[in-house]
Amino acid sequence: MTPSRLSIDPSTQLPHAQSFSELSHFLRSAVADEETLQLGDSMGLLASHIEAIVAALKQGHDRAAVAPLLMDLLTILREHRALVIGLNTAWRGLYEYASYLAALNNFRVLIGQWLLDKDGRREPAAGFEDFELIAWRTLGEGMLLIDIYDQWRGREQQESALGTLEDPRAERARNWWSRLRG
Repeated sequence: MTPSRLSIDPSTQLPHAQSFSELSHFLRSAVADEETLQLGDSMGLLASHIEAIVAALKQGHDRAAVAPLLMDLLTILREHRALVIGLNTAWRGLYEYASYLAALNNFRVLIGQWLLDKDGRREPAAGFEDFELIAWRTLGEGMLLIDIYDQWRGREQQESALGTLEDPRAERARNWWSRLRG
């Protein structure tokens, strides 16, 4: 199994990230193919915009002040989603791909709902207090996709020992095959 590029929490011995900047560092540290690097860079851009919105929300800014940031995030999210949809078929074969795409779509819809509800008159499906949680979940899905893809690529690139038999085993297989054919 590929070691994690995230720092390890000493109490749980599991990888963890405590901020969006740590997440961005994780994504930049990926050593992989061009698509993985593009996806990581795009997720890093998403993470930096999300971090700015979270900071504004924590400072108590109202919806009107956060709306331009959400519009920018929505634009970046659409571009990121287009990048994800354009990934090659190896990505699309992974279960995590569909899960990440669904998370991106849900996040995009929620941002749209927040933007439409400028006056706060109706109750959105998720409040602004849930923004950070939903953002972490969405980016976590993307991190999982990248990690699983990296592991899959690593296994694919390792040479398989199935096709290479040692000489005595190969000789026994040839003898067995010739006896079978009669």
